[in-house]
Amino acid sequence: MVMEEGGQRERGRGGPATAGAERRQILVELGEQNFDAICLSTYRTACKLRFIQKRCNLHLIDIYNVIEAVRDAGLNAVELNAGISVTRLENLVSSLFNQLSKRLPTTHTINPRQSTVLLVDFILAAIDSEADSHLTVLSVKAMLATLCGGKLVDKLRYVFSQVSDSSGVLLQSKFDGFLREALKLPSAVHEGPSFGYTHTLARLCFPQQKRVTLNMFLDIITNSPQCLIWLPLMHRLAIVEHVYHPVSCSYCRGNGMTGFRYRCLRCRGYQLCQNCFWHGNTSGSHNSQHQMKEHSSWKSPAMKLGRALSRTLGCVPSREPPHPLYPEEPERTLNLANIVPARPIGNEAMLLSSSTPESSKSLAAAQRMNEEHALIAAYVNRLQSSPRGVDSPSRQDEEHKLIARYTSRLAETESSSVIPNRSINFDVNKQKRELIAQLESKNREILAEINRLRAEHEAACQPSPDKGSTNPTLLAELRLLRQRKDELEQRMSSLQESRRELMVQLEGLMKLLKDEEQRQAAQAAGSSHASPSRPSPATVRSVGPSSQQVHMYPPQDSLAGVGGDVQEAFAQGPRRNLRNDLLVAADSITNTVSSLVKELHSDDGREEEERLLNGKDRAG
Repeated sequence: MVMEEGGQRERGRGGPATAGAERRQILVELGEQNFDAICLSTYRTACKLRFIQKRCNLHLIDIYNVIEAVRDAGLNAVELNAGISVTRLENLVSSLFNQLSKRLPTTHTINPRQSTVLLVDFILAAIDSEADSHLTVLSVKAMLATLCGGKLVDKLRYVFSQVSDSSGVLLQSKFDGFLREALKLPSAVHEGPSFGYTHTLARLCFPQQKRVTLNMFLDIITNSPQCLIWLPLMHRLAIVEHVYHPVSCSYCRGNGMTGFRYRCLRCRGYQLCQNCFWHGNTSGSHNSQHQMKEHSSWKSPAMKLGRALSRTLGCVPSREPPHPLYPEEPERTLNLANIVPARPIGNEAMLLSSSTPESSKSLAAAQRMNEEHALIAAYVNRLQSSPRGVDSPSRQDEEHKLIARYTSRLAETESSSVIPNRSINFDVNKQKRELIAQLESKNREILAEINRLRAEHEAACQPSPDKGSTNPTLLAELRLLRQRKDELEQRMSSLQESRRELMVQLEGLMKLLKDEEQRQAAQAAGSSHASPSRPSPATVRSVGPSSQQVHMYPPQDSLAGVGGDVQEAFAQGPRRNLRNDLLVAADSITNTVSSLVKELHSDDGREEEERLLNGKDRAG
């Protein structure tokens, strides 16, 4: 096997038997997963690398942790094609997992030593998978950036920063080197025939673009070129590992699916779980030639209906781009010429309060500090004048020497310098403490006074009922008011009784009027039957006065207690409309009673207002 053959090489980290045993261990664990039974090479490669990632605990480390560890190891100042020793690789990987073990909660622990051994052995096996290959800085950065966790866009941005120039344009030679190192990972898990490296891959990824910027690089790589199609799939596998679909598989009849779900676009209602689809299992009229759609989430029918309605009504927002747009040119470094002070600020006050021998020491230290700051400012100006030479090894070594010199000088200054004895005015401090104590006591007194006034106000706003019961004046007024209320109620009841009697009398009058009209009608009909001939004038004259007497003098007992309007209505001649007169009399009686009730209510209101005014005056 390729990794076992690479294990025979001495790497300076123990005998070959130990390294081979570790590599055989991770190979045995990988073989137990039976990933080789997956038919599709893309899914097979992604599953294998995902297993390696989780077995080495790299899924818990994101790209920013890798960048920090690489910077701490000093690999940023080294050329990408420069070689690196196994010991330095072990230190880098060990720092990654040691920092990870510190960040993880106590409920989730890892073995940093075991993870370091597994990852280093796998990287060395990936390097040995290609003949005449060496462990370089680019290979370490490419493999760590590919296998670590985090967002795919962030990892690709870091890769682009390593394979582009200072103006933000991709260099084909560096990208070709990245592909060579990254594709050693599929070869290490025996997927080299499907995703091996060739010299034409870099040109196939960018066939027509002569100037490739960051946004173009992200668009092309996220759209999965053939040589790196397993990389986005590995990230999708990590996302859907715990996604549950509440539907059964059409082949294995499993109750629910976890991970990906595949739906046939030709067979209605035919769905497969990821295990059956990856192994090529089919049933019924479905076959492996049918087009399948991959689903990474579950949507209920109600959600699908709502989504369809939203699309129909135009309520669905526009789909966001797969990655944010970044500026075409990289950000320039900050100009530190105006930030570095020409003289340390703290030395001036120190010199003023120190004695003569201490002042000379502080002055010497200040001069040394000024010299170091001047050197840093000069170096910054040189970097600004020639930005292209920043990446050269000589310039980086010069920067490191300058930083080391400045650090040692600072350490020497701190160890040799003595903090001057400043004169402290204890009297001033004592006066300040006394003033603070006085202010605090005054504050407490003010707060107590505020609480006392608030309590008095609440007591005044809420008087107790006992005080009102012991006041004789209020009791006398209360008795008078109750007596007046009883009188008004008696008067009101008598008025109501009078009104009822009047209504009864009116009904009797109406009944008498109706009976009189019927009697007159009956007499008229009888006289017409008795004498059909025209009556003589004497007869007419004799009838007329009698009828007038009937209308003018109604029975006296029926009109007893009736108002003047009713009497006038019956006292007038026969030509007067008696029904209308009775209605007018009834209206007048009703109006009289209503005015009387209003007067009673107005008296009650005035008495209530007077009582309230008297109560307020007494309270005041």
